[in-house]
Formats: sequence, C-alpha cells, structure tokens
Amino acid sequence: MGARTLRRERLVSAAIRLSVLIPAFNESESLPVLHRELVQVLEKLGQPWEIVYVDDGSRDGTDRVIAGLAAGDRRVRGASLRRNFGKSAALATGFRLVRGEWVATMDADLQDDPGELPRMIEALEGGLDLVSGWKRNRQDPLSKTVPSRLFNAVTSIVAGVRLHDFNCGFKIYRREVTDALDVYGELHRFMPALAHWRGFRVGELPVHHRPRRFGRSKFGAARFVNGFLDLMAAAFISTSALKPLHVFGRIGLAFLGVGVLIGAWFVAQWLGGEPMRVRPIMLFGAGLVMVGLQFILMGLLGEMIAAMGARSEYPVRGRYNLDAP
Repeated sequence: MGARTLRRERLVSAAIRLSVLIPAFNESESLPVLHRELVQVLEKLGQPWEIVYVDDGSRDGTDRVIAGLAAGDRRVRGASLRRNFGKSAALATGFRLVRGEWVATMDADLQDDPGELPRMIEALEGGLDLVSGWKRNRQDPLSKTVPSRLFNAVTSIVAGVRLHDFNCGFKIYRREVTDALDVYGELHRFMPALAHWRGFRVGELPVHHRPRRFGRSKFGAARFVNGFLDLMAAAFISTSALKPLHVFGRIGLAFLGVGVLIGAWFVAQWLGGEPMRVRPIMLFGAGLVMVGLQFILMGLLGEMIAAMGARSEYPVRGRYNLDAP
C-alpha cells in the first residue's frame, strides 16, 4: 500500500509544471484578492500548476482563509505553522510541500504583481536556474529603500553575484535549486547568494512593484542589522564550512607569526649581550602566540566537526546515462 501511494504521489508530482509558494503572516485581507489575480494568470499559462500557502502562525484568521481556498480548489494546498517562526521557516516548509518542476515564490501583501510570472518563466527557460525579481520602482518609503540599497550593494560584493534586490520575495527557481538549499534563521534574504555559491546560474528581472493595500509591513529597522550578521554567517557557512582550518588557521598563523617575530627580536638582543628583561611588548608577543595557537586548534576542531557532517551530494547540472540499467 505504501509503495502504491508513493508511486501515485510521483505521478501527481510529475504532472505539475509550476508551483507557486506564498508564505503569509497576518494577511487575511490580501489573500483572497491575491488568489483571484494569481489564478487568472496561471490559467492563461496553459500548464499544470498548484498554489501552496504557508501560514506563519498568523493571528488574524489567515489559516481559515487558506483552508477555504483549499476547500474550493484541489490545486490549492496549504499548511499552518503552530506559531510565528519567520519567513525562512515558512519557505522551508513550503519547499518540502511543493511538487512542481519550477517553484515561484511571492509575498502575500499584494505588492508583487502575479502578471509578471510569464516573463519570469521565460527568463528561467532562457537558461537560468534562479530568477530573482528586482523592484526597480519600489513603492516603499525612503526609510526602507535607502538602507535596502546599501544592504544590497554590500551583499553583492560579498556574494560575488551582482543583483540589485536580493531580498525581493518574488523569485522563480528550478526545483533542484530549492532541493539543494537549506533555509533557516533569516537566510531567505540570501537565496540568490546561496544558490550562486552552490554553482547554480542566477539572474534578475525588473518586476512591477505595487503599493501596499492592506495592513502594514511586518519588518522593522532591526532586520538590516540582523541582515548583515546573517550575511556573514551565510558567507562563512557556504564558502568555508567544510574547510574551517583555512579560515581559523590563517588568523592563527598571522597572530603566531607576529608573536614569534617579537620573541625572536628579544632573543637576538639577548644573544647580543643585552640583558633579558620583561617588557610590555614581550608579554604582548607571548599573548599573540597563545591566541594564534588557540585559533589553529579551533580550526582543527572545526575540521573534525565538518568531516562528520560533510555533504556527500552536490548539485549536478547534467545527467548522462546515469539512470540506464
């Protein structure tokens, strides 16, 4: 019975071309409007589709709205988290539920225009693995747009991929991208960077951005501070997690080298007949040696942990007779 159920699920999954994933938090007013617009656009595409809503612990009846939408259309599915875990948690939950070959994500506040989906699909078919929306004419106050530009500029430099709007919720992915990425904490802001570091082809497309119609923004100024901290964590985890000794070891060797040079200078003076006396710079050099050794030991411990949790699978672009008997 279990095998037949799994086989039936795979057939259903293979029949769905596009999954639209929408995380929502206190968006009971906007969801019915967004759903009508989205269904109109999806029907015109002429391809099998599904919509997956994930309620991130809302308190305004968003879960009941999703339940009603799902009851009226078998192509609509949804889940409600027990409390507000954050957007990354909602996306991670949705990525496990979607069944389409392509996965589009949208915000639930009506600021993303569903009419842009055909253009984003065209860009994806052009050879990209992830197409990120760019809110070129952003309909938000300066208190949000100015810090966002700074954030995106810094993120582009660190990530090594030039995008104008990393945090735009309107994106479309090939399914293998969402399967390869681990989204937790606040890493949803860096999905293009994470995909780029994993070897996927990432691009962006200017999209129409609309003013908010209901409610207010769920994000405060603290998200920019948290964003830079998350960027540091994402960069380290994605580029150095499997070689921590390269990171901590370089720092340790720098401290160790300076400390050894200071010590060697005092030894040379002593060999030249200068009496050995304890000086502040001598203690500073000894401290650098100790700190350097500690960093190297941290790197070695990190290597041990990374070896135990290292991934054995990496994204594959092409498959050639790998499934042949």
